[in-house]
Amino acid sequence: MIPRYSRAEMVAIWSQETKYRIWFEIEAHACDALAEIGVIPREAAKTIWEKGGNATFDVERIDEIERETKHDVIAFLTHLAEFVGPDARFIHQGMTSSDVLDTCLNVQLTRATDLLLSDLDALLAALERRAFEHKDTITIGRSHGIHAEPTTFGVKLALAHAEFQRCRERLVAARGEIATCAISGAVGTFANIDPRVEEHVAKALGLTPEPVSTQVIPRDRHAMFFATLGVVASCVERLATEIRHLQRTEVLEAEEYFSPGQKGSSAMPHKRNPVLTENLTGLARMVRSFAMPAMENVALWHERDISHSSVERFVGPDATITLDFALARLTGVVDKLLVYPERMERNLNQFRGLVHSQRVLLALTQAGLSREDSYRLVQRNAMKVWEHGADFLTELLADPEVTKALPETEIREKFDLGYHTKHVDTIFRRVFGRA
Repeated sequence: MIPRYSRAEMVAIWSQETKYRIWFEIEAHACDALAEIGVIPREAAKTIWEKGGNATFDVERIDEIERETKHDVIAFLTHLAEFVGPDARFIHQGMTSSDVLDTCLNVQLTRATDLLLSDLDALLAALERRAFEHKDTITIGRSHGIHAEPTTFGVKLALAHAEFQRCRERLVAARGEIATCAISGAVGTFANIDPRVEEHVAKALGLTPEPVSTQVIPRDRHAMFFATLGVVASCVERLATEIRHLQRTEVLEAEEYFSPGQKGSSAMPHKRNPVLTENLTGLARMVRSFAMPAMENVALWHERDISHSSVERFVGPDATITLDFALARLTGVVDKLLVYPERMERNLNQFRGLVHSQRVLLALTQAGLSREDSYRLVQRNAMKVWEHGADFLTELLADPEVTKALPETEIREKFDLGYHTKHVDTIFRRVFGRA
């Protein structure tokens, strides 16, 4: 992943140094188990931990060996033997390369998920704080981009909070799905390694044994994991798109924070562009794009091929690093978002009461008119507002068919904004457990 969209802690999970350290731990834990069941000497397992555990693995040296062996795991084991000495012959007993590679990948993915969950917690906290801040800030709701009925800006943010809470639950489930370990040897039959070794390594690394591994851990797990990241990214894009729309000049109900010294355009000094949320939209597209090759990795030849390997060298780091960056950026946007209640009120009143049309429609039906006649009467007066800039209440009070069915006091009562926000507390209790 390019540095522009990377954060150090997530990047470190995918470094070569981290990968080789995990490879060593997998091998060393396996040696502990092999020693426990009497396959290798206990002193050998101890030596492997002492000499390998204190080693600083030389990435360039491993690359040098790999240029000759054309095999990354063998290159690592050869380099490890340079530290360990004669007892290195006991390393990798009965194991196959995928035991190391797949178990390591899942360790990295679980660690990456823990960071993503922390990111989501920060985003959820920011959304909750801002939602309560604007719980009663009335704004217009829109459908098809057109004024619909009043809501509150707090409800908009509560919606996002509920959405990302579901994302968190999905990510927890995805972590559980990916947190498996395979130390089962060639074609996964345990012919040359005892299943107890796998159980020991899994426990030591915080994983669970894969029930059946055909030399590789089944890739449906990874497909589900990266698909889940794609869903989270889509939710990032949904909120980013909402903010972008609200920042449009014609709307301007909310706006990304514009810092002192920031420039919006190289040509037009007046510009304040929604660059952060536009960036988030693009990053979401990238994270989603990694889901498809992960799904295509599910179908491998027989017990194993390596067509998945090159894909995962990209999608593992890039998907998690990009989503980590995107969640942190979105949290910053929400935390500093500029909100303009006065503009919300002005926009809501732009069509002079038109947003109350449904209440009038329902009142007419309750007064005895058919729904068809009620709709015709309300729409007839609503079109005068759309087309001539009339006042909706004034037009209704001047329509004899409407006033014949409804008294003036009842018509005026249908224009009370408070009617639309009377259940906001209920929504907040459902989302946050409090109002």
